[in-house]
Amino acid sequence: MDAPPLFGPAFDADPYPALAWLREHSPVHRLELPGDTWTWFVTRYADAVEALADPRLAKSPDLASEEWRRAGLGLPFDHREGLVQHMINVDAPDHGRLRRVVSGAFTPRRMARLRDRTQQVTDELLDKIGEQGGADLIADLAYPLPITVIGDILGVPEERIPEFHRHASVIDSASYHDLDEVRAATDGLEAFVASLVELKRAGTGEDLLSALVAAAELTDDELTSTAFLLLVAGHETTVAFIGNALLILLGRPDRAAAAREDPAELERILEEALRFDGPVRNATWRFPVEPVVIAGQRIEPGEPILISLLSANRDPGMFPDPDAFDPARDNRGHLAFGRGPHFCVGAALARLEGAIAVGTTLRRFPNLTLAEPAEQLTWWPSPIMRGLFRLPVRF
Repeated sequence: MDAPPLFGPAFDADPYPALAWLREHSPVHRLELPGDTWTWFVTRYADAVEALADPRLAKSPDLASEEWRRAGLGLPFDHREGLVQHMINVDAPDHGRLRRVVSGAFTPRRMARLRDRTQQVTDELLDKIGEQGGADLIADLAYPLPITVIGDILGVPEERIPEFHRHASVIDSASYHDLDEVRAATDGLEAFVASLVELKRAGTGEDLLSALVAAAELTDDELTSTAFLLLVAGHETTVAFIGNALLILLGRPDRAAAAREDPAELERILEEALRFDGPVRNATWRFPVEPVVIAGQRIEPGEPILISLLSANRDPGMFPDPDAFDPARDNRGHLAFGRGPHFCVGAALARLEGAIAVGTTLRRFPNLTLAEPAEQLTWWPSPIMRGLFRLPVRF
């Protein structure tokens, strides 16, 4: 029996039936990719948890097979030294060093300030929406909010945010079939990040990027790569999280009412949204440094591995009745932000922004409804992220 299609608009709209088929029939599946290459695709929860924490599965693209490296995949679909020397693409001990440097952005005191700033920006965006009688909650809220917040963290001049937005929107939503478009956007981002670093070298500031420059703990390539990673990954996960959660609640008015009235229930609902339809499709690439066996499949050194977080979070072996949206369930083991040493360093910020954006929207607009049928909405074809292009609403 052949596997169902794992690419295309129908899969993007609802990948879960195909992922369920893989869990049952081909839990470690050889998935053909553009560029005459392929990957092992891991879909069961137990295998995903084991693989995410396995030190034999390296992150450095330098350890990948020649075939995979020749295909030019990865983040951002090429291997520029000035953009890929960040913590996603390195292993111990460099990974720990880079992660410690970045974790300074998310201290409790800084998070408290970010809470206030996130609420302020959310209120301003919703004020504009309130004057319209309708909105696209992706373009009018989910995109500008995290871009503004991560821009504040890194010290991006406000007038340059639209420039970053133009390039980053391509990276967020592109598929493996859009490599030329991605490379053009990456050209723009590379120049953007380099100019931002030079700006910070010329003066002192209280933002994270100024602190990284002043500390001189990173090489030039590590510095630009880290800024690139924080700018792109620091907003795209939250864009998708906010959009996906709002779509779930728009289809469940009783849950929206409960979230509106009770902050604790809102927290439970958002955590279930992360499990039920999270913002990250697949964990980023891994490459064995020695032969490994996953679910009975032998995988040789350098062969690429993708771990399906969406599939793991719908595995009935971990979450009973996984296709039901149930905020009362015990979902503490979900993998929306990964697991192990590469667990998303910005998860707390994403949760904070999601709670403020979704909670404030529901309170400000209690009669919010979709402006077109949910089945007509289109989803990013990205191999890593799961998010909506648009979320039109009326109120």
